[in-house]
Amino acid sequence: MKGRQFFALFGLLLAKVFIAQFAWADQEENKRLAREFYENLWFNENTERYDEFLADEYTIHDIGDDKNLTEPAIRQKEAADFFWSLGKMSGEIDYQVAEGDLVVTRWQWHFLPATMAGHLMMGDTHIPVIDVFRFEDGRIVEIWNHRHDIDTGMTRTHFARGLGLGLLVALVLAIYVWRLRRKLERAA
Repeated sequence: MKGRQFFALFGLLLAKVFIAQFAWADQEENKRLAREFYENLWFNENTERYDEFLADEYTIHDIGDDKNLTEPAIRQKEAADFFWSLGKMSGEIDYQVAEGDLVVTRWQWHFLPATMAGHLMMGDTHIPVIDVFRFEDGRIVEIWNHRHDIDTGMTRTHFARGLGLGLLVALVLAIYVWRLRRKLERAA
């Protein structure tokens, strides 16, 4: 009886070691896939490889209004292609942490505009980003995107909108005052 218990215990421990190794291998594979996703789509203009990393559809959780949205994989290619059309992108990965089916990547995004639209929208930009990917069957199925956009050229866009609106209001008031003044001068 003790022999069976010993073999059962030994088999259980051996299975646990192998399961832990496979789980560790999956985490390392997921980190590699996340790293290659950035290197191909965002650091180099290899956007046609998007389908190697993403499930056909994935769920996005963004810092903006895009929360719990299901998007087709092609959307990541389209986003990367859009920025590549405005200028040059590069970046580097600071570190990655994996736990279970999640991979956290802290990376730096650099954008150097080559078009007037790129200069107006973003300017020469550097954004630190933290993304969390959830993997299933070797593909990204969920993305939590946390960008530090406050330091980007987007603040210039908001400033320009506010300035334009303020100038428009001032212009309308100036025209109204000018017309009133003319009426008063005619009446006098």
